[in-house]
Amino acid sequence: MKVLSFFMMVAFLSMNAISAHAQTTAKQMKNVNKQEFKKMMSEKDVVVLDVRTPREFESGKIEGAVNIPLNIIAKKAETLDKSKKYLVYCRSGARSRRAAMILARKGFEVYNLTGGYLSWMRH
Repeated sequence: MKVLSFFMMVAFLSMNAISAHAQTTAKQMKNVNKQEFKKMMSEKDVVVLDVRTPREFESGKIEGAVNIPLNIIAKKAETLDKSKKYLVYCRSGARSRRAAMILARKGFEVYNLTGGYLSWMRH
């Protein structure tokens, strides 16, 4: 019984250590409005990331944006520079929120455009 208790304690401590490590490497994703997004675009080391489909991207985009669709963002994250700040958008903000959470969990600094491209186009 003491051996079982010992192994349970080791397992518990290991799980807590892993969880603490995951929390320290993950970054927060923040939702921002159009004005905040636009202001951050002028900062140094910023990447504007459009996570819509290539067809949507070609039909209209925010100037300077790079297209990496949501369905491949997790795989492509390995090629992105973690020292940069990522400003993410989609059509309405739902897909980009998911993409931003994926990137944040991988240690990126990410900001999601609330309302997406639709809010960007509103005056």
